[in-house]
Amino acid sequence: LGAGAYVCGEESALISSCEGGRGVPKDRPPFPVERGYLGLPTVVNNVETFATVARILEKGAGWFASFGTRDSTGTKLFSVSGDCAKPGIYELPYGLTVRELMALVGGEGAQAVLVGGPSGSFVKPEDFDRKIGYEALATGGSVMVFGPRRDLLEVVSGFMRFFVDESCGHCVPCRVGNVLIKERLDKIRAGHGVAEDLGYLEELCATVKRMSRCGLGQTSPNPVVTTLASFRGLYERRLTESNGLQPDFDLNAALQAAVKAQGRAPVFHED
Repeated sequence: LGAGAYVCGEESALISSCEGGRGVPKDRPPFPVERGYLGLPTVVNNVETFATVARILEKGAGWFASFGTRDSTGTKLFSVSGDCAKPGIYELPYGLTVRELMALVGGEGAQAVLVGGPSGSFVKPEDFDRKIGYEALATGGSVMVFGPRRDLLEVVSGFMRFFVDESCGHCVPCRVGNVLIKERLDKIRAGHGVAEDLGYLEELCATVKRMSRCGLGQTSPNPVVTTLASFRGLYERRLTESNGLQPDFDLNAALQAAVKAQGRAPVFHED
C-alpha cells in the first residue's frame, strides 16, 4: 500500500493510493470517517492502535490508564536506532524522560536525540530530562540517537533531501520551500553562509510549516527548526563574514555540476 511513499503515511494519501491513484493528500473536510475509500466511511489507523484497543477491551480502560501520565496514558512502542548499545523495539509507559530512555538503551554519550523521526524534534543533552508524552515531547515512536562524532548538519541535510524527494508536489510551499531550505542549509554547510541566512532559514521554515497542505509539509522543516533552536552554534561556526556581500554562487560546485553533465573536464586557457 502506498508503494513505500512517505507521504502515504497521511491517511487520505493512503486512501488515494488504495483507490489506484497517486498518493496525494485530499482536501478535508470531508474526513475519511465520513467519506473515505471509494466514498465510504473509512477508519485508518496503525497496527499499534488496533493492538492497544484489543488489550483495553480485554483488561479494561482502568488497567491501561494505570500506565503513563494523566495526559498521556498507557504505553508506547519505541523504535530506537542509531549510536546506542541496545537498539531495538521497546514497549514503555509514557512519561519517561529522554535521559531514562538513553540509560536503558546505552546511549548516555549522545550529543543529540531525535524524537519523532525525520519530522520530529532534536533534543540536546541539557534537555534530556524532558518527558516523552503528548504534553511535552510527542512522538510516533521513532527515536534516533546521534553520538558525538556525527555531523548534525549533514544529518539534517539528509533529512531535507528526503523530504524534497518524498513531497507529492501538489502544493508550492512544500514542493518549492523544502528545496530552498535545503539549498540554504547546504550553503551554510559549505562555509558560504552569512548571519542573514539564519534569519532567512527561520522565516522560510515558518512559511512552509504554516502554508503547506498536509502534515508532510507542515512538519518537514522541523529538523532545521529544532537544530537552530538547540544547536545554533553548529550553524554559527560555519558562517563567514559578509562584508556587505552575500556569496550565494559557489563557482566550484557549479563547475563540478557542469563536468558531471558534460562528461568531460573543463579546459582553461591562459593569455
